[in-house]
Amino acid sequence: MSLSLVLLGTSASRPTVERNVSSAALVREGETIMFDCGEGTQRQMMRYGVSFALRDIYFTHFHADHVIGLIGLMRTMALQGRTEEMRLFGPRGAGRHLKRAKEFGVDRITFPVEIVELEPLQTVAYGEFEIAAFPVDHGPSASFGYALVEHVRKGRFNPERARELGVPEGPLWGQIHRGQAVTLDDGRVIEPAELVGPQRAGRRVVITGDTRPCEATIEASRDADLLVHEATFADEEAERARETGHSTAREAAQVAAQAGARRLVLTHLSARYSHDASDLLREAREEFRHVTVAKDGMEIDVPFRDAEGSVTPDV
Repeated sequence: MSLSLVLLGTSASRPTVERNVSSAALVREGETIMFDCGEGTQRQMMRYGVSFALRDIYFTHFHADHVIGLIGLMRTMALQGRTEEMRLFGPRGAGRHLKRAKEFGVDRITFPVEIVELEPLQTVAYGEFEIAAFPVDHGPSASFGYALVEHVRKGRFNPERARELGVPEGPLWGQIHRGQAVTLDDGRVIEPAELVGPQRAGRRVVITGDTRPCEATIEASRDADLLVHEATFADEEAERARETGHSTAREAAQVAAQAGARRLVLTHLSARYSHDASDLLREAREEFRHVTVAKDGMEIDVPFRDAEGSVTPDV
């Protein structure tokens, strides 16, 4: 079951030659969910092969560098003949802000658009996983981070042991794997615990949006497989980070360490680090080992833990 994150924009506030403004796409088994939609996101999608068939976009907050690309994206989808509904999610104020973007091209939009204002800690169900919103610290306006949380998976079924016990292959195997005891023709009752291993954890991917380091992010990121945390500044600008409601790379790494996350990706970088983010990486690795500095177009696979090797840090 594939799960990957494609980083479409990794710059803070304004684009640079190397980096576009904020956007990321999670792709799970061919289903694409977008987080933020900065200016130029539609072109980034074309450039990095992200499907326009996405249904849902989640906004962390409504500063222009996270939302203004929605107008162009919807217009492009309309020109492509889209008729399927699009859903737009965000914190308090989503209705007011996103309605403006929709109305900007209302005469050309060919598909219905639903706007949903989420409450803190509210979840949106997707069958085998959910998206959970959590409040972050980015000034007086409501701002969210989001966690994709997969449901717990069944344990592994042991076909060799099933054959040894004389359980015929077919529907009985399925019943046992679903947790149902079965009775064989000779009267023996086979319990699921005899053939099915312990339940296995699903994956958790956390995207913070813009934020100071905060307890809500730590809690949402407990044991996360991947934490994508903003790292707008290096230590030299720590005071400015506090004043503007952002984080340093070191602070992002401290959040990852406290949460016990398995991997950290630093994004939303100030333009001053667009060419050289080595200071961000060095400072973060002093607090947390498995750190990657995001680049536009970077695709990060998130494997199941029982199917992966050791995690190695990337530059």
